[in-house]
Amino acid sequence: MPKTITEQNLLRLIDTLVNEGKRVIGPKAAGTMTLYEPLANGEELNLGELPRRSAKEAFFPLCETILTYERDREGVRVSDVDPGAIPETVLLGARPCDVAAAPILDSVFSWDYQDEFYLSRRGKTTIIGLACARADDACFCTAVGLSPNDTKGSDLFLTPLTGGGYRCDVITDKGMALLTAHGGLFAEGDGTPAPLAEPALGKLDLEKIKQWLDNHFEDPLWEEIAERCAGCGACAFLCPACHCFDINDEGGEKKGARRKSWDACGFGKFTNHASGHNPRDVQPQRYRNRIMHKFTYYVDKFDQRLCTGCGRCIRACPVGIDVAAVLEEINSKSVE
Repeated sequence: MPKTITEQNLLRLIDTLVNEGKRVIGPKAAGTMTLYEPLANGEELNLGELPRRSAKEAFFPLCETILTYERDREGVRVSDVDPGAIPETVLLGARPCDVAAAPILDSVFSWDYQDEFYLSRRGKTTIIGLACARADDACFCTAVGLSPNDTKGSDLFLTPLTGGGYRCDVITDKGMALLTAHGGLFAEGDGTPAPLAEPALGKLDLEKIKQWLDNHFEDPLWEEIAERCAGCGACAFLCPACHCFDINDEGGEKKGARRKSWDACGFGKFTNHASGHNPRDVQPQRYRNRIMHKFTYYVDKFDQRLCTGCGRCIRACPVGIDVAAVLEEINSKSVE
């Protein structure tokens, strides 16, 4: 049976988790924005709006050190970073479009190579998802097969209630463990769910879109869209599911670090070879790859789409490229 938790007890839960030494990440006001950031206490929680950046930073940081080196008279010492030192984490108040990206990312980070940094963070993170009560013109989760109350990726899932507070549904054993450990903050009951968000764009025929993409590697559409694309990478950096990264050594002769940092397939030198050859040397090819990767290549490889319909790429694009409109246009085309 579902449990309920009051708004006050949700804040107490955060305080309790922080006092236990856990890292608690949730939506937090940061100047004029809301971001997923570590919370010092429950009062910092801000569930009023979708954070500007996605929640993937909880397990896939923008930049992380994977080893350090130091040279002295005795030689060079290389020190690995211990993934075991990553703290136990609770990601709280994450929207379905963010949470659904976690199992999507799991596939690529545990495929032909086990990324111990990503997998350690994921394994030590309990996710408390939150149903969406509001949507704007950029939201399109329903178009890609999700919904404002989709529980995919959550361990516990909160649904706002009309009288205040939240219904709490247990999704995984990890969620049950957290709820059991703090059972005094929850009450028996169900409650009446508050109205959910209603994204304007309904479900698209994703199979038809994939069929068209599979047969239109060369098409005037890519030129038309990419005439505007600035290749700035904002779409990839804000996306919950994009995961490209680069690894570089930083430092000098005496000491330094090897660091893993986000990258983006929209950047001009993303595919630049050491020889100087670049197989995607113009922007139409790079934008085509972005769409193909999300809606056909990843589907072929992992049977999942690399998009959750959060709309961040639409809101942030400096030249107004609307990926939902691109998908609608492809959806309207006949499959040849």
